[in-house]
Amino acid sequence: MSAAKAAPAKKASGKATEAATPAKTDTPITLIEAITQALAWEMRNDDSVVVLGEDVGVNGGVFRATAGLQQRFGDERVLDTPLDETTIAGLTVGMAAQGMKPVAEAQFDGFMYPMVDHIVCHAVRLRTRTRGRLHCPMVLRVPWGGGIRAPEHHSEANEAIFTNVPGLRVVMPSSPARAYGLLLAAIRDPDPVIYFEPKRIYRQYKELVPDDGEALPLDVCYVLRDGDDITLVTWGAQVKETLEAADRLADEGISAEVIDVATLRPLDFDTIAESVARTGRCVIVHEAPKTAGFGAEIAARLAEESMYDLLAPVERVTGYDTHIPLFRLEMKYLPSVDRVVAAAKRAMAAG
Repeated sequence: MSAAKAAPAKKASGKATEAATPAKTDTPITLIEAITQALAWEMRNDDSVVVLGEDVGVNGGVFRATAGLQQRFGDERVLDTPLDETTIAGLTVGMAAQGMKPVAEAQFDGFMYPMVDHIVCHAVRLRTRTRGRLHCPMVLRVPWGGGIRAPEHHSEANEAIFTNVPGLRVVMPSSPARAYGLLLAAIRDPDPVIYFEPKRIYRQYKELVPDDGEALPLDVCYVLRDGDDITLVTWGAQVKETLEAADRLADEGISAEVIDVATLRPLDFDTIAESVARTGRCVIVHEAPKTAGFGAEIAARLAEESMYDLLAPVERVTGYDTHIPLFRLEMKYLPSVDRVVAAAKRAMAAG
C-alpha cells in the first residue's frame, strides 16, 4: 500500500525541464485543474514522467486536462499521438517497461476497448512474467461516465470490467483534492493504474488544493461523513448525490455514514465492513448497470463476511441494464438523490 504522505519522486538523470517550484494554491480549483496541477508537479520533479495521447499536446486534451503542459515541458515529454488507441496502449507499456513513467490518456471511456489487449495481456503480467525483473509503472487516464450529453461511446461506466483484472489498480477520485493526491500516488506506483476521471464533475465545484506534492494513499476508502444508522457506499460522480441524500436523511432523523471507495481494486473492504458492523444497513450507489456492476462485488463480500452484522438486505441504486440513453433520458438513467433516499428508507424499514 502506498504511504499516506509519499515523498515526491526523485528526479531522473538529466536536467529537469522546469524548476520544481509549486504553483500558487490560494485560489480554489476544479477537479480538472487539480489533475493538470498534479501532472505538472510530477513532470517538474521527475524527468521520467511523460504524457501521451490524442490531442494532449497542442490542444491540451479534449477536456483541457493537459493544457499548457507541452508549452512548459516540450513535445518530447508531452506527445500527440495518432488517433489509434491500440498504439497508444502499446507505446505506454513499452515506455514503462524501459524505465519511464508514462501517463496516457484515453479520450473517453468508450474508447478503452482497443487498449484492453495491451493492458490485460502485457501491462498487468509484466511483473509476474519476468519474476519481478520488470514492472510497468504506467497510468491510463480515462474521462469516465455520463451526464454531459455526449453521444454513444462517450458516456460509459465500465469500471467493473477492469476490477476483474489481477495486477491492475483501478482508481476514481470524486473531488479536486482527491484527484490531485490520488493521481500523484498513481504515477508513483510501480504497477499499472487505470485512473477514471468522472467528467460530469470536472468543473462542477472548486476547493483549495495545496500544490505540495503530497500523495494520498491508494487502496483505502475515505469516510466522508460519519453516521450511526446506515452506510452509504459510492464512488466517482455519485458521491455528490449520495452526500445530498445523507443530508435529506438527516432532516428525517436518519444518520447516514458516507464512504467514497476511491480505489476500487484492490478494495479496502475493512472500512466498509467496520461501518456496516456499526450501522447494520448498507446502500451501494453506482452509475454502471446493475448486473455485475462493482456494487455486486461489495454486496457479495458483505454477504460472505458481514452477514451477521446486517439488519436488512443490502440495497443497490445503480444505472439500468441498458446502454446509457442519449440526451433526454440521460439524467433519468443516473442514480438520483430521490432514489438513494428511497433505498435507504427501505433498508431502515426492513429491520
